[in-house]
This record gives sequence, C-alpha cells and structure tokens, in this order.
Amino acid sequence: MLGISISLNTLSNHGACTAVFVAIAFLIGAGFASIRTLGKVTWIAWVGLFGIMASILVLTIAVGIEDRPAAAPKDGPWKSDFLLVGDPTFAEAATALSSLVFAYAGTPAFFSIVSEMRDPKDYTKSMLVCSSLVTAIYIAIGVVVYYFCGSYVASPALGSAGILMQKVCYGLALPGLIASTMLYVHFPAKYVFIRALRGSRHLTSNSWQHWTSWLACTFGIALISYIIASAVPVFDGLVSLVGALLGTLMCFQPMGCMWLYDNWNKDRAVRDSRWMIGVCMSVFVILSGTFLMVAGTYGSVLDIMKSYEATGGSAAWTCVDNANAG
Repeated sequence: MLGISISLNTLSNHGACTAVFVAIAFLIGAGFASIRTLGKVTWIAWVGLFGIMASILVLTIAVGIEDRPAAAPKDGPWKSDFLLVGDPTFAEAATALSSLVFAYAGTPAFFSIVSEMRDPKDYTKSMLVCSSLVTAIYIAIGVVVYYFCGSYVASPALGSAGILMQKVCYGLALPGLIASTMLYVHFPAKYVFIRALRGSRHLTSNSWQHWTSWLACTFGIALISYIIASAVPVFDGLVSLVGALLGTLMCFQPMGCMWLYDNWNKDRAVRDSRWMIGVCMSVFVILSGTFLMVAGTYGSVLDIMKSYEATGGSAAWTCVDNANAG
C-alpha cells in the first residue's frame, strides 16, 4: 500500500495528499483480495509480474546509461561510491539483514498455493523454480543498480533514475504493486476465514454468513495494513521492521519447529547423519530467526526514529510527498 502511494505520487506529481493515496491503495487491495479463489486472480498476478519485471529492467538500463542517479549531487563530476565491503554499525547491519528477510517473507503463502493447486505433486518443482528465479533476479538487478548508484540508491529503488524514468518505472510497476497488495491481503484473510468457519456449512455456501465473514476478513486485514502503512510511511524502515518483527516469526522459527515436530521422534535406528544435520539446521534457523527478530527490530526502530527526527522527515498520516529519490 505504501508502494502504491509512492507510485501514485510519482505519476501525478503529488496530485493529492499522500494519506489519500494510501487510502486508495487500501480500497484497491481489499477489493481485489475479496475475490475468493486464487484461480480467479491468476491473471492479475501475471499482469503484475510482467509489470514488475518490465519496470526493474527499465530501471537497470536507465541507471546504466544516465549520467548519475536522481539523488546524486547535480553539479561537478560524479562517480559511484559503491563498496564491496562496508562498515555499518550493528543497528544498520541488522536493519539491512531484515530487509533481506522481508524479500523472502512470502514463504507462508506457499501453504495457500499448494492447497489450491490442481496437482499438489507439482508443488516442490514449482517452489524450486520460483525461488531460484527470484534469487537470480534479486542478485543480478541489485548488483547492477548498486554498482551504478552506490549510496544514492533510492528507496524504493524504482526512484533511482531521473524524473522521466521514475514515471516510466512506477507506471510499469503499478499493476505489480496492486497484485502484491491483493495477494498479501488475500492469503492471511483466507487463513482466518477457514479457521473461523471450519466445520460449518457456511465455509463453502453462498450464504450471507459466508460473505459477511469473508468480507470482514479481507477488509479487516486490509485495514490493519492501511494503519501500519500510514503510521510508518518510511519505506525502507517499514520494510526492515516488517521483515524483522513479522518476517522472522513466519519464515524462521515456525519452519525450524515444524521440521523438529515431524522428525524428532523418529526411531533411533534412523537417526543417522542426515537426521543430525536436519536437527542442527532447524536449531540454527530458530536461533538465527530469534536473533534477527530482536536485533532487526531494534535497528529498524532506530532508523524510523531518525527519519521522523530529520528535517522534512516523514510523519504518520502525512500529506507530504513520499515520492523522493533519497
């Protein structure tokens, strides 16, 4: 939702209050997320995927051919100040790691996806292909953009190029931002909905109880998202905070605990070296997730506080243009 507000601000030259754009994103996300089955929203996801891919490829080309990134000094010679090895503080390092956690925080969505697949046996293959492609794109695009922009990479990165290319990139990315909002509202809403109506005939009927419950779940989840996006309108800080505080709780500790739950009570005869590696990996995932949850949240809160204290910094429910290039 925050990304959509930045996109709309960029495309309209801050044509309305930022709080209004976040509210529009809330309505769009809740509306599309209320479509009940993933099969009926697949086309939106495909449109969003191609939009996002086109936007980041255009961005990558633009930063490579332009003289300097949008946030860099306008006068005098300029050279990218990228570093292979940086010197961050503990809080900055924890915040950066939390952003990486956020990038992979869609893992819990796999459960919803496999439950609606025509052939669940294809799940592992699909997951491996998806994760491999996403990781390759993250690395390739991230390295190229950082090489040309250095410390002047914008957040979101789509704002790193010049004004015209920012509009092009955000225009292409807008369907993808809408699709992402839709999916991230739809998945948790469906979790709550199925848990609430499990064992009831209203789970699959078209009764008013069914629709009232379903819309309450989608709009309720969207409302929570809207409040968070409006209260913490600092994109990089919000990404790190969600990654540290919530991403770890969904992608680290539960996954390690699930493996231990499934395999801990195996017969001693099958507790071979592979089993020991699995135990060690699961314990490591749980401990590292807990560490990142505490350290990353600390670093993210400090980062958000600095943004609030800065001159012209962000504020909750603000009308200030958030489509900056810094």
